[in-house]
Amino acid sequence: MKNVISKEKVFNHPIDKVWNAITRQEEISTWFIQADFKAEVGYPYTFTSKEEDCVPITGIVKQADPYTLIYTWVVQDTDTETTVKWVLQEVEGKTKLYLEHSGIAGYPGDSAVQMFESFNGGWDNCVSLLAEYLTEEVHAG
Repeated sequence: MKNVISKEKVFNHPIDKVWNAITRQEEISTWFIQADFKAEVGYPYTFTSKEEDCVPITGIVKQADPYTLIYTWVVQDTDTETTVKWVLQEVEGKTKLYLEHSGIAGYPGDSAVQMFESFNGGWDNCVSLLAEYLTEEVHAG
């Protein structure tokens, strides 16, 4: 059982534009998921999907330094806490995003495999939506 999902992508956008898109409540709510979120250590956030079969995600912001964001991730009605980490790096005028979701093997039994598959596909979609948002909405390059 794999325990860590990781995604990498290079965006043709300035690092501050990407940082704002992943840390500002109004931007997260536009491209990703309805968010009650502040990039402040200790902030108890909630993500609420509009999709019928999705439940809220809650957690606590653990780190929010430019350009690293780490928060816990708890799917409603489960007792398993996982960790999501976003790291941005400026590379030749572009921004490299590294996304990691760890601790998934902590889900009991077969649900760990199901959660891994669900999160893996979800993060692929998330990175694609972020790319679309930065290109279409922010017009950042």
